[in-house]
Amino acid sequence: MAQPKSYCEAVEIMEDDSVHRVYHDTAYGFPIENDNELFERLILEINQAGLSWTTILKKQDNFKKAFHGFEIKKVAGYGEKDRERLLNDAGIIRNRRKVDATIHNANVVLTLQKDFGSFKSWLDHHHPKSKEEWVKLFRKTFKFTGGEIVNEFLMSTGYLPGAHIESCPVYHEILKHEPSWAQQ
Repeated sequence: MAQPKSYCEAVEIMEDDSVHRVYHDTAYGFPIENDNELFERLILEINQAGLSWTTILKKQDNFKKAFHGFEIKKVAGYGEKDRERLLNDAGIIRNRRKVDATIHNANVVLTLQKDFGSFKSWLDHHHPKSKEEWVKLFRKTFKFTGGEIVNEFLMSTGYLPGAHIESCPVYHEILKHEPSWAQQ
């Protein structure tokens, strides 16, 4: 059997109830309006670094619980007690750099909300950019955001194209939601 060339093709051969199928069909590439959900996606992408996306998808509910629903204000206020709680939570990725980046990035998002009205408005303000320009901006703005993390975050939230192949039915569903990349 030939190797799938895209995420869409890989998901096609998976079980219907796989975490990938659900993510592919209902989340990947769809625009996100809510700042807490955008923050969640950024943090999940950061936590995926060096690991499989399957691991992150299976732990997504644990992450949501551990980080208080990714409520930005709450995460920004985390102190040492919260940091230790997270580093001892086997339900998430227990990596000090990733936990520290999450708390730091929550504070950055609060500043962006103050300056631009919302995290989404900050993203919209900088759209459109090339992948390289986005990576440069994210590296300057956030912690633990390399090229792959930024690319996946922006594709998964509708700012960069490439989440789905054109023959995928979800691709056409996403177009109905007017992702930013389709409005260029």
